[in-house]
Amino acid sequence: MATHTVTLSSDTDWPGFRGEARALLARQVPPEDVVWHTRASAESDLFAALETPRAQGVGSASAIVPPAFVRLCETVVLHDDPDRFGLLYRLLWRLVHEPTLRRDPLDADRVRAHHMAQAVRRDMHKMKAFVRFRPLPQDDGEPTLHVAWFEPDHHIVEAVAPFFVRRFATMRWAILTPERSVQWHPGAAADAEGGEALPTEGRLDFGPGARREDAPPADAGEALWLTYYRHIFNPARLKLAMMQKEMPRRYWQNLPEAVLIAPLAADAAARSERMVEAPATVPARRIVPIARPLLADEDSSADPATALAQLRRATDRCRECPIGAHATQSVFGEGPVGAALMVVGEQPGDQEDLRGRPFVGPAGQLFDRALHDLGWSREALYVTNAVKHFKYELRGKRRIHKTPTQQEAQACLHWLESEMAQVRPQAVLALGATAARAVLGRPVAVMRERGQWQTGPRGEPVLVTLHPSALLRGDPQQRDEAYAAWLEDLSKATQVVRAEAGETAAR
Repeated sequence: MATHTVTLSSDTDWPGFRGEARALLARQVPPEDVVWHTRASAESDLFAALETPRAQGVGSASAIVPPAFVRLCETVVLHDDPDRFGLLYRLLWRLVHEPTLRRDPLDADRVRAHHMAQAVRRDMHKMKAFVRFRPLPQDDGEPTLHVAWFEPDHHIVEAVAPFFVRRFATMRWAILTPERSVQWHPGAAADAEGGEALPTEGRLDFGPGARREDAPPADAGEALWLTYYRHIFNPARLKLAMMQKEMPRRYWQNLPEAVLIAPLAADAAARSERMVEAPATVPARRIVPIARPLLADEDSSADPATALAQLRRATDRCRECPIGAHATQSVFGEGPVGAALMVVGEQPGDQEDLRGRPFVGPAGQLFDRALHDLGWSREALYVTNAVKHFKYELRGKRRIHKTPTQQEAQACLHWLESEMAQVRPQAVLALGATAARAVLGRPVAVMRERGQWQTGPRGEPVLVTLHPSALLRGDPQQRDEAYAAWLEDLSKATQVVRAEAGETAAR
């Protein structure tokens, strides 16, 4: 029969348990001789008063336990298991008398305690996720009280309350549960229980449990929330098993949106089929284009060279995406009108941004080397970029290139289309994925389509290959091999370039 009875002040009396456990350990009282009660359980136990009074006033133990064990105890005391205090004291006793226990993660007591802590943490997470407040107007002129009903599995109300204080610091609210309730009064100078610091002045009051009927009914705001929930529901992404795992049915009765789950799930398959069968929608252009010069095919009297000069000046003022506001200047294309081959890269680099010319940095130098090896003349080509401004991020004093987003490239697309309309090339060489997407109007897998002629949306031949910067970023030991393969891709446009050179010579 147990020789020591300990009655703690509450179901979550961690300081009381810690003090009593240290006193019992100092007196070398083994776990099997101790019975643990809380005040509520002692009142319901007819035989608790017959036990020996609890041990108090004795010295404290000098045992040292791992900090992780203390954190474990702070969580496990919130569990609903009536034997939790006995389990924790037994673990404390064994940690002192069995040093090898610290290195035995499969010990039954340790496993049980960790499972209990995991259950408490899960319950705390569910309370944070599934509490729904409803407004309760006050007659005394006080701010509206927002009330929620929740049914936790464990004694977690005091532990979770500070989360709601931080989340709703300026709102007057109350959370009702069957065993414990909490109410927050913002603006009154006081501290939360346990001395935890709160973000604003206020008072956190804890009280006895309540009934579900004490929570207010649904209101008009809840109807608006249900309308929103119904419209954001995506039937194609519905996974009922996963949803019920994260949001068990036992919580549905307290969630306003739960009434929609069954009808929405029942109609999900039919809605998904209708979505698949529906024609594709064309998104509205979110960026308002600025005024630009008329194209040659829009104004037959416009001179292409003059139109290109006007386009160049217009790109300097372009702010259709954020890039232009940070660049030094726009970098427009250069080359003769009527060039047989137009070369399109991704965007200007640091040197191009400073000098205002395309392909003059390290990638441009590699491009010029390739032109020399192929016997091409750069003066015969029209060289430009899909994006006209330099996008970068600062790292110290250096400006590091950043790939433009699809939205940014789309915003710049009409400038490229205007250039093509003026230059009217016989073929296009697209260097890199951004350029290929802009010219072909679709996503392009460059490594799979490199070195192949494609047909653009206007019927022009388009040759896709790597951007020279990709070679510069590659493995230095394989750079010669990569350069030779890239040169082989470019050589497939030699016939176009030489045809133009032959026509020039004939003229």
